[in-house]
Amino acid sequence: QVQLVESGGGLVQPGGSLRLSCAASGMTFSILDMGWYRQAPGKQRELVARITSSKITNYADSVKGRFAISRENAKNTVYLHLNSLKPEDTAVYYCSARPTWGGSVSWGQGTQVTVSS
Repeated sequence: QVQLVESGGGLVQPGGSLRLSCAASGMTFSILDMGWYRQAPGKQRELVARITSSKITNYADSVKGRFAISRENAKNTVYLHLNSLKPEDTAVYYCSARPTWGGSVSWGQGTQVTVSS
């Protein structure tokens, strides 16, 4: 089981930026596929961005060109850079991890992002 701790959420105005971090422990980080999901009130959890162990990335259409996912294996950390934020980006953002060969998914506790003027 992988332990995940997110940080970096907060309140930001529309058009602003944030950087979320997710620190992982309990398994060799470099063999993990990492992801960021979000869940807004009354909605299902949805994929935001994913980065594989070989650093292949993919994004939800709603965030393409605005968000960027990256990983720093030396620090066991994955980042989500959120730019040009919109009110509809308001949600709890969750970090996920799964070994690249499959198996169970581990989740962090989530970090709140609120975009409001």
